[in-house]
Amino acid sequence: MTTLHRIRVGVVGATGLAGQQFLAALASHPTFEVVKLAASSRSAGKRYGDALRDASGALAWYCAAPLAPRFAAMTVEDAETIDVRDLDLVFTAIDAGPARELEPKYAAHVPVISTASAFRYEDDVPLLLPGINLEHAPLLRRQSERRGWRGWVAPNPNCTTVGLAMTLAPLHRAFGVKRVHMVSMQAVSGAGRSPGVIGMDIIDNIIPHIPKEEEKVQRETLKILGTLRDGDGAGAAITPASIAVSCTCTRVGVIEGHTEVVHVELARTPDQDAITQAWRSFGKEVSGAALPSAPPALIHVHDDPFRPQVRLDRDMNDGMTTVVGRLRRDDTSEGAWKYMLVSHNTKMGAAKGCVLVAEHLHAAGYITGRNA
Repeated sequence: MTTLHRIRVGVVGATGLAGQQFLAALASHPTFEVVKLAASSRSAGKRYGDALRDASGALAWYCAAPLAPRFAAMTVEDAETIDVRDLDLVFTAIDAGPARELEPKYAAHVPVISTASAFRYEDDVPLLLPGINLEHAPLLRRQSERRGWRGWVAPNPNCTTVGLAMTLAPLHRAFGVKRVHMVSMQAVSGAGRSPGVIGMDIIDNIIPHIPKEEEKVQRETLKILGTLRDGDGAGAAITPASIAVSCTCTRVGVIEGHTEVVHVELARTPDQDAITQAWRSFGKEVSGAALPSAPPALIHVHDDPFRPQVRLDRDMNDGMTTVVGRLRRDDTSEGAWKYMLVSHNTKMGAAKGCVLVAEHLHAAGYITGRNA
């Protein structure tokens, strides 16, 4: 039974990998109650469990946690015709093309938090990451006013951007970041289950190019680390950070978890202990906020030179903690350092990260229950 404090949630794109991750993250959530599921017309009208069955009868459920029976029994609605007016929040996990059309329809009535890139680069759309830039959230209200919506659209950043921005934010605050070069080794789950990198491509191989990925990371990092100007006024907008960001993104034969090698040049020249302390003290307001999806620490720092390792570290705090290690000086320039990170691309980098953002926005009054 829905109680007064519960937030009624719909998940659109529920049959895909990211949609399934939303359901795994929300199965026992104390505040967000999933009451509607939607997907393409191929799945509409079916019970969710039946919509996941392939021709052989196999259940195409890809999360480690089991599918909740109540979700399996729910009827899937058509994403194009679903009525969201009785919801308080919609999570979308659909491709950018359909998102461009459907998310404004939903946002006309209700807040939308999305894994799609369709609106990431709009001037009135923030890319929110817990601990980094929740002060950008007032832009959501300006977005609603400008577009004549009751709700708003808040997309998450690209999953590769998340780990990089998470580790750069405390360095930028404490010492100033001038220049960044990053090389990623990204999990195949980031390509989705169908189309993407097929098995014969990725086994015994490294794919040296991921279309549009590098441009996304470079642009989104600057927006996330930027500054909101005129937050309460009609001219509210984000001024991107003045950092030179360059990256090379590759795909490797790992199921989940992105590894990144980062070279960073700082404006000041701290010692190693100061950098480590900046990371370890980062995000205390998140870990101490009593939010259901918040990890005990946003960043974990390894002293072991053989860590982080994706297989050992991606699931730290259920995939919500970015793990760093191999911090050492880069002698090519003053103030330069290098390190490695592991970030879970389908948890903090996708669905569960979106749920954590929603928890913050609910606590801050941006998401409210209709019956509250």
